[in-house]
Amino acid sequence: MKKTKLIWDFRGPYGKNTAIHYEKHLREFFIVKKIKLIKSGIEVINEFHHSSYVIILNENLETIRSKLKPNREENLN
Repeated sequence: MKKTKLIWDFRGPYGKNTAIHYEKHLREFFIVKKIKLIKSGIEVINEFHHSSYVIILNENLETIRSKLKPNREENLN
């Protein structure tokens, strides 16, 4: 099955805390909507740029993309 990584970027001095908080809400969204979440997490790009991400199956891509509006995405397969 093909997978996609959806990414939300947060910049500035509070970017790290915002990314951590947003990732929590992403996990909650998948639980409430009963959509399979393969993986979620936080990435540090640099001191002032952090991101939250989820890895999902492509069958859920349009639903997630339209509801959560990620900043960017990466195809994993």
